[in-house]
Amino acid sequence: MPIATDTLKKNLIASIEAKQSFLLQDNQLAVFDKAVQEVVDRYRRGGRLYIAGNGGSAADAQHLAAEFVSKLARDRAPLAAEALTVDTSILTAIGNDYGYEQVFSRQVAGKMTEKDIFLGITTSGQSPNILNALDTCRQMAIPTIVFTGRDGGAAKAKTDYCIVAPGEMTSTIQEIHIVLAHSLCECVERAIFEN
Repeated sequence: MPIATDTLKKNLIASIEAKQSFLLQDNQLAVFDKAVQEVVDRYRRGGRLYIAGNGGSAADAQHLAAEFVSKLARDRAPLAAEALTVDTSILTAIGNDYGYEQVFSRQVAGKMTEKDIFLGITTSGQSPNILNALDTCRQMAIPTIVFTGRDGGAAKAKTDYCIVAPGEMTSTIQEIHIVLAHSLCECVERAIFEN
């Protein structure tokens, strides 16, 4: 069997096993349900969803913001969402003036209010800029969600809703993060636009 086919099969099996493992984690499913309710509540109060991550998780943040502002599963009015990863002038200014660890926390402080909600995506749970953003949210009484992996890292203790994706490889964790992101958007759409 060709090496490429072996690699694909190995990765598909790892993805399926991680998803099956997540299905059996009732505590994590309950946390996801509570996180969805918090996002719905924030939108009903006129709030917004702000999302941040690094690398592939930055792309996931942008992907999810697009689903909320445009649509996922149904034609509907837009929902306000922003990825804190897209403004290169802000990112480079903060990175240059204050350090890369502050690129999200400065934006949280400058853009968010207590009506809003923050979603951090970090496969390790250890990204300093996500951890600082969570600290700033806590200081501002802004609720937070984290999609993470492995043991949840330091983010687990700093967030209101920590959802830990199983899997050993970053790629497998990120695949579950995408399922979580799409499911979050679908649930919010249903709750707000059911009629």
